[in-house]
Formats: sequence, C-alpha cells, structure tokens
Amino acid sequence: MDMKNGDTNTNNGENDTEVLHYPNLKTILVVEETLKNAEKAINREELKRRLPMQIMHQTLNIILEYLEGKGLIIDGHKGILWTHNDSPKLLEAIRRGTEI
Repeated sequence: MDMKNGDTNTNNGENDTEVLHYPNLKTILVVEETLKNAEKAINREELKRRLPMQIMHQTLNIILEYLEGKGLIIDGHKGILWTHNDSPKLLEAIRRGTEI
C-alpha cells in the first residue's frame, strides 16, 4: 500500500480492486486463534464458519496474506494451515543444528 499517493490497493497494481475494509487487531487475533486451534488444514469458507463473528471475504484475504507473509501460515490448494511453532525446545534444536 502506497500511503504517499493514497493508493489503497493491496496487490501492487495487479488488480484495481479497492480495499473496502481493513481488519482491526481483534479480528486478526481471532483469525490467528481459530487457525491455531484447527487440527488440520481448513478452507476459507470453513474458517469463516468457525469464526465467532462475520467477516468480509476481502478482509479475511488481507489477514491471510499478512499471516502468510509473516511465516505463520501456509495457504495452499488443500486449505490454510497454522505452521508457526514457538516451542523453546524447537528453537534450541534449530540454534544448535548443523546447516546443510
């Protein structure tokens, strides 16, 4: 998003769709929690059904782009899966591991 020019486009000119509603922090956290609690990959419609409130499809896509960009989820053809693991044991194993 280019705030200098007032561009509210989220996909850098690929599509001229204007963002109608940006998510607030509460909505992002609810989506995160819902994905963390899912036992397997779920599609967007299932995710929307599991959320405690209604959310616009465009707003959900913005949240999912953000989470994927941060490396917290994988959004693939079989669905969306929470991948982030902040286990201290895992972090220590990664730190001490040998890079190939």
